[in-house]
Amino acid sequence: MKALIAQSYGPVDQLVVAELPKPDPAPGQILIRLRAAALNPLDVKLATGVMKDIMPVRHPFVLGLDAAGTVEAVGDGVTRFRPGDEVIAFTHPVGGAVAEYALALDGPEVVARPQALSPVAAAALPVAAMTAANIVELADPAPDSTMLVVGATGGVGSFVVQLAAQAGVRVLATAQPDEVDYVRGLGAAEAIDYTAADTVEETLRAQPGGVDVVVDLINAGPGLAATAAAVRPGGRLVSPAGGPPAFERDVTAAYAHIEASEGLLQRLVDRAADGGLAVEIGATYPFTEAQQAVADFVGKHTRGKVVVTF
Repeated sequence: MKALIAQSYGPVDQLVVAELPKPDPAPGQILIRLRAAALNPLDVKLATGVMKDIMPVRHPFVLGLDAAGTVEAVGDGVTRFRPGDEVIAFTHPVGGAVAEYALALDGPEVVARPQALSPVAAAALPVAAMTAANIVELADPAPDSTMLVVGATGGVGSFVVQLAAQAGVRVLATAQPDEVDYVRGLGAAEAIDYTAADTVEETLRAQPGGVDVVVDLINAGPGLAATAAAVRPGGRLVSPAGGPPAFERDVTAAYAHIEASEGLLQRLVDRAADGGLAVEIGATYPFTEAQQAVADFVGKHTRGKVVVTF
């Protein structure tokens, strides 16, 4: 089979499409013939070696964690699915998704794809939507509370804005000028043009004293201290990247992760299929242009998700 691989840790311009053996599903595994795979920042971090001390990978490393496709074969003990079924999967840790075939573990990481969701929209859901759900859970916002979402137009951010707004939160979302209507359509009460003004200053102008929660999807480590200044004393900052446990003015921190807990992916898929969760696709690329898809994903601002199709 053909797959997009990193032969070693290095920049994304070293990624290649290579021929690899088609995998066989072990007990408890599902082999999926891909129809679509979405890209995530974690894919790039794993391929380039940014995460090698925390999440080392074996080479050749196949990129991709989000898959939508058709069940090709199942391993012993798998009874929920059979060949021919259309599925959505989070493939970590057994298989990379930017390939003609990928493995996934039978369990909450794999759910049936509803007909209402195209393979492209389906592939965009697992990592981004599950991360967003975990972020909102960690934020634990009360109805009528306030939340600033930094990075609101990206894959994770678009889901955070929707989930928080649907929970009754007043969301302030960063956006470029041509994305104001988009974030308002997601449920944001106010858009902050980060290209024209300081995000923290604009937040404090709109919400004197600070917001209850900042969700920062852009900065990491010491860089989070800057956006923590937009949080009220006693409030919280939530990020999917690492950073300090607390900040000045009694601002605590919580760090999100991807967790395919029982039923979570299914609930998110159901909401998307019913129209209650919008899935924004910023760009699609055929598999023959997979290397370019990653290069553009790293180098360009894209609204929503980037998806590779097969």
